[in-house]
Amino acid sequence: MSDIITLLPDHVANQIAAGEVVQRPASVVKELLENAIDAKASKVQLIIKEAGKVLIQVIDDGIGMSETDARMAFERHATSKINTANDLFALHTKGFRGEALASIAAVAKVELLTRRSADELATKLTLSGSEVVGQEPTVGPVGSALSVSNLFFNVPARRNFLKSNTVELRHIIDEFHRVALAHPDIAFTLYQGGNEIFDLPVDNLRKRIGHIFGNKIDDKLVPVQEKTPVVEIQGFVLKPAAAKRTRGQQFFFVNNRFIKSPFLHHAVMQAFEGLIGPGTYPGYFLFMTLDPKSIDINIHPTKTEVKFEEEQSLYAILKSSIKHSLGMFQISPTLDFERDPNLDLPYKSNTVSPPAPRVEVDRSFNPFKEKAVQKFSSKVAPAWEGLYQDTAHEQESSPSLMSKMNFGEDLTHGVNKIFQIMNRFVISSSGSALLIVDQSKAHQRILYEQFLANFTQQNAVSQQLLFPVVYPLEGLQIGLYKEFEEILVAIGFQLSIENKTELHIKAIPSFCQEKEISTLLDELFSELAGDTPKDSFSQSDILAKSLSKSLCIKTGKPLKVEEQQQLLDDLFACKDPQVSPFNQQIFVSLTKEELEQKFSL
Repeated sequence: MSDIITLLPDHVANQIAAGEVVQRPASVVKELLENAIDAKASKVQLIIKEAGKVLIQVIDDGIGMSETDARMAFERHATSKINTANDLFALHTKGFRGEALASIAAVAKVELLTRRSADELATKLTLSGSEVVGQEPTVGPVGSALSVSNLFFNVPARRNFLKSNTVELRHIIDEFHRVALAHPDIAFTLYQGGNEIFDLPVDNLRKRIGHIFGNKIDDKLVPVQEKTPVVEIQGFVLKPAAAKRTRGQQFFFVNNRFIKSPFLHHAVMQAFEGLIGPGTYPGYFLFMTLDPKSIDINIHPTKTEVKFEEEQSLYAILKSSIKHSLGMFQISPTLDFERDPNLDLPYKSNTVSPPAPRVEVDRSFNPFKEKAVQKFSSKVAPAWEGLYQDTAHEQESSPSLMSKMNFGEDLTHGVNKIFQIMNRFVISSSGSALLIVDQSKAHQRILYEQFLANFTQQNAVSQQLLFPVVYPLEGLQIGLYKEFEEILVAIGFQLSIENKTELHIKAIPSFCQEKEISTLLDELFSELAGDTPKDSFSQSDILAKSLSKSLCIKTGKPLKVEEQQQLLDDLFACKDPQVSPFNQQIFVSLTKEELEQKFSL
């Protein structure tokens, strides 16, 4: 029998390696930006077309490469960062795996223009699918300009798995944020389709955060600083009042490298315990400096997962340092609600005698006089009467389970045949069956169909605001707003962009309250930036789903009997009351026979 094990050709091995390194356009952005930083650049430009599917270009003013180095950089396991295995435990640079450029070139068309300050001419290198198409000397500035076009042109299956431009751009901006936050001493610019999205000058960390997420975030930042033999921590956390329902604005950096760590995130959540509401998440920008020998950053191809040597100590230090900062800046609660303020002593209590208490008595009051008795009873009786009425109302609106299970009656006959359990399900009878409805999913379906009708009929009702509400927009949100602006106007919003990054809202739909605007837009932009399959839905459909999820009745909200009845009436007036807009079942029904069978012997 002949031998069956053979060595893979280089181009196949490179494509397999590319599967680990290059997952989407954002992966290319990350590698190229990190290479520019390792090249000691002071200014980096990122140019994107079609969310990186057509073009990704990174231009830097770093040290550049020689003609030989330019060619060697695209070989597998070629790197200038390490020479021995021990160097892996003393890393201070980023691109050390030596597979990034080779993997990128294996699945795209690449052009590199680079020159060192000591060279008179630059080197231009062109590759396509790992093959060198051309190399020639040319004129160019000091530094490097690397262009990656037609990503996955030779791997169509991988290209088909890419999401919509909105989703891919979100991932690119996420990577851009991570690199830009870690290096406020470097100027960064980002262009998408010829439009400038970010222009970040050299500054300190606090101002860099403001340039990225809006200047209004500056008032919400609480400094965190701690230095121990184990770790040095510095950065900022957002005030508890700025906590959001989404997990944005959460950044951990170890030795200036962005990482993801559920373990450390749990430490932050513990530090905020009791300060933020359930279902909300704090924002943080935390930088940790450790001995490179105490961490392993080579456990994952993307180098975003880190293994710590003393993770329990790191957990405790991080938690205590955040608690200390929140307390030092008087963010932690200091009110004692059991304290009687009348017992507080003035500052000069040691020199001033307390005044004698004064008691005033109505000496003319006679409880046995007829008028006094009437006056007393008129004050007391309504209270007892109201108490009785409240109790009676509770008994009427919250009847026992047995009194509600009236089979053979239609659910619309009287309010005493409907009730709520667990603040989540609405129970009623329909014909000869017991109906159990999920209130949140039911309201999603109702709102979804209402929004689609508004989009089509253009008859939304708006309520004008006395003063415009200003909502700061981040980079991706600007693009999302421009994409969905027409539909937002159709449902009743009146808004415009001022000062490039501020959304001024002058009128809101009738279904929205002014105090809910910021929360609504936070959730809406988060939903719109989610992993929505490309070309699956129209813009109006995507927006209707996002709004219905943001504005629906949430699980845990108690409903009055009238509200429960209205919810069911509206649900069964919908075209498709069976499933929510997200294809989830809204209600289940149990027939009399099914219930009797469960109790049969």
